[in-house]
Amino acid sequence: MARAANKTEKVTHEFGPLFDEKSRILVLGTIPSPKSREQGFYYGHPRNRFWKVVAQVFGEKEPVTVEEKKQLALRNHMALWDVLASCSIRGAEDASIQNPVINDLDVILQYADIKAIFTTGAKAAALYRKYCEPKYDRPCIALPSTSPANCRISDQELLASYQRLKL
Repeated sequence: MARAANKTEKVTHEFGPLFDEKSRILVLGTIPSPKSREQGFYYGHPRNRFWKVVAQVFGEKEPVTVEEKKQLALRNHMALWDVLASCSIRGAEDASIQNPVINDLDVILQYADIKAIFTTGAKAAALYRKYCEPKYDRPCIALPSTSPANCRISDQELLASYQRLKL
């Protein structure tokens, strides 16, 4: 079983972006993790701190269900998607990403008045800067990863960094 987790596989994004005409910030990860794909929504690993931190930033109760997560994001004018439409990846290891195919961010950028683009984690920022920034001529603000693999950063440090989501 451990061998299967170490195998690189081609992953295609299985669900679309979350946004509406009131979205003002766009938060981009790399590509959904296996747990997020299983759940059918962003930041779905039970130990991922994204929803806990975002709820604290906006002074709300931490959402539990996918529907609660969607409503929290939309209520706070947040659009969610990923930089990548597909790639080869080993498990949820961003460092293993190969053959990246970028999402068409115009789907959101031509519909909503996005004031700032944030990326969650170093790999999402690097991919955005390499492939998206030249195309869209819009810089991103890199935030630390909320992944359970990023245990070196404390909840307090995440909360301080994610305060930037409040425009």
